[in-house]
Amino acid sequence: MKLSFHKIKNLTFFLLLFAIAQQDLLAQVTEETYKKAEYFLSNSIQKEVHHLEVIPNWLAGKESFWHLTQIKEGKRFLLTSIQDKTSKEAFDHIHLAELLSEKTNREVDPQNLPFDNIQMVSEDEVGFNFNNKKWVYGTNTKELTSSETEKRENRQGISPDGKWRAFVKNHNLFVENLDTGKEIQLSIHGKTGFEYASYLGWGDMIEGENGTRPEHFTVNWSPDSKKIQTQIVDLRLAEKMYLLDFTEEEKYRPKLLSYYRGSPGDTTVVRYIAVLFDLEQKTETRIKVPMIPHFIGLGLTWEKDSKQLTGLLTHRGFKKMELIKVDAENGIPKTIWRDSTTTSLEPSNILFRKLENGQFLISSAQSGWMQLYLHDWETGKRIRQLTNGDFVVTKLNHVDEENEWVYFEATGKEKDRNVYYPHLYRINFDGKDLKLLTPENGYHDIHISEDKKFFVDNYSKVAQPTKSILRELSTGKLSMEISEADISNLLAKGYASPRSFSAIGKDGKTDIFGIYHLPTDFDESKIYPVVDYTYTGPHTAVTPKTFKSGLIGLQQPLAELGFIVVTVDGIGTAGRSKAFRDVSYRNLGDGTTDHVLAIRSLAAQNSFLDLERVGVFGHSAGGYDAVRAMLLHPDFFKVGVASAGDHDHRMEKAWWPEMYMGYPIGDFYQEQSNITNAGNLKGRLLLAHGAVDENVNPSATYKLADALIKAGKEFDMFILPANNHNFGRVNGDYFTKKRWDYFIRHLLGEEPLFNYQIGK
Repeated sequence: MKLSFHKIKNLTFFLLLFAIAQQDLLAQVTEETYKKAEYFLSNSIQKEVHHLEVIPNWLAGKESFWHLTQIKEGKRFLLTSIQDKTSKEAFDHIHLAELLSEKTNREVDPQNLPFDNIQMVSEDEVGFNFNNKKWVYGTNTKELTSSETEKRENRQGISPDGKWRAFVKNHNLFVENLDTGKEIQLSIHGKTGFEYASYLGWGDMIEGENGTRPEHFTVNWSPDSKKIQTQIVDLRLAEKMYLLDFTEEEKYRPKLLSYYRGSPGDTTVVRYIAVLFDLEQKTETRIKVPMIPHFIGLGLTWEKDSKQLTGLLTHRGFKKMELIKVDAENGIPKTIWRDSTTTSLEPSNILFRKLENGQFLISSAQSGWMQLYLHDWETGKRIRQLTNGDFVVTKLNHVDEENEWVYFEATGKEKDRNVYYPHLYRINFDGKDLKLLTPENGYHDIHISEDKKFFVDNYSKVAQPTKSILRELSTGKLSMEISEADISNLLAKGYASPRSFSAIGKDGKTDIFGIYHLPTDFDESKIYPVVDYTYTGPHTAVTPKTFKSGLIGLQQPLAELGFIVVTVDGIGTAGRSKAFRDVSYRNLGDGTTDHVLAIRSLAAQNSFLDLERVGVFGHSAGGYDAVRAMLLHPDFFKVGVASAGDHDHRMEKAWWPEMYMGYPIGDFYQEQSNITNAGNLKGRLLLAHGAVDENVNPSATYKLADALIKAGKEFDMFILPANNHNFGRVNGDYFTKKRWDYFIRHLLGEEPLFNYQIGK
């Protein structure tokens, strides 16, 4: 049957009207929805919680401390007396604000004083810096005086005895006799690219191809002021990475920026050469260790007798580490302790303390768990394993040599508790009499007093507001209850803390743990799309454990838009056994498989999760994760937002992939590259990067975009022309809304509000 022209025309018109009507039915996100999300951004949410935590600033020689907090009336500096067991305002905030307004002709809000730090030599005087002046307020006299901010004397390079000044001229090291003014040249080989007494800063940017890098100076004087240990920065073979800055005003061509940053497996990296100088002999001695990549470095500490230096030497590849003593006369090192592995060691996790009794404490995961060991200093011989068990020692807090007690924090020791909760313990030098000093079930944040008699303990869970108490260090006995977080403002908004859950990991037997955030208007009878916040970097466990971290983050603001936001610590992340972490070695690409299993497990127990609408987002290593999740599990993750992602580890800064993906590079780099697997994309993907990101160079994002184009894949891309690595963070910015809107449109199925600005 043929349709007449008029009938076709009428049908077309009807279909058009239907489409318009359907478009009108698409829900429009309102300004109120954005305001709900904004409420939980970190530049505002802290003000809604009173007494969130106590970070003590101990007064020298006194059993008291001050801390900054938020109370109902506003920001307050509180002074706590241990003897009196009282906390009170450290001074009259209203009167101080009045005086400060008078003396500066500026309006000063007494509920939000324009400084966050004070100096208290005594309870009678409070000092602070404001408006380029140093101010002193008498708490008894009620007087406010000021003086010009004193310029600090430049003590850089001054010897301990105050007689010499070390400095660099034409890339060589000199010293000046401060009594006579005579200069002595100590090195003669320095030149551009081979530079004495320097170091390479993390973000050192160079304008143009042949511009000069920022100057840096470093020397390490011996205690007797007769020797200097320093290093040569060898740039001669090093290659650069590049950026283009398009944003400079009154310039119509982009500015070329470059910086030295080695990639995994590179031989063309900046190297450090450790050297010693003897002022009396005027000699230069190279320390007999391998030339060290700048992304590893070597930190040495002088012994009190100035005859030796000590430090931890990490070999490239992060499979071998040594504690060395260096003879200050000839630069020859002696190894007194070593650790090695077939996977990788993490230098930042090593706990070390030299003792006055001729011994030292050091940590190692050689038993399968990070534990403390006691060794003899002269021989390096192990005396005993100080701690032992299926738990992780995370911090060496204090060593009381007189009474032979070691105070340390550990996770996973207390049964039937979150394995990531740290507790404070005390153990004797003989490895006996282990005592738990923080018995409450929760995450304990510890701050020990300078006299080592007390400690402030902030303990909480994501669903339990912080309690701040004072304890005796030696016994753990409660001395004073300081404060408890008041969350009445949050409760009035309908806030429900994140819920914890567990699941079985990809090995089919190991428990993994996570939390999920709910919107404040959560209705259990409804079905919500799910968003996975990911960062599977093996050096951390990103799931919030404290009340503060559960409240302040990227998750709750996003949940307010109508999502269930899930965060999981999968197998291969930090904080548990070495075997648990080693699953991710050379296997960073499989980090989100546990997330899929966890979300499925959670949905099996909760009908309000919609597994047909699952998204994922992350930043930096999490940006890699987000894309990897979309490519590895394309039928599960439907929408992804990946910001500042290191999408191919071969294009990353060398140290991180070499530690966790292996050195030298192998086929696993290629196999786990997002660029290599771009053709697997099915869902909606937003790539974002800062154009001047020197941390994770945007080149990998560009290369991934090119691979997606060649594979014929639809995707979205957003470049922030003036931004480096820091964007889309917890305080909210332009990209925060961009990320929100992407999930609103493609996962929630609603229309974002056009041109809405956060904070306006």
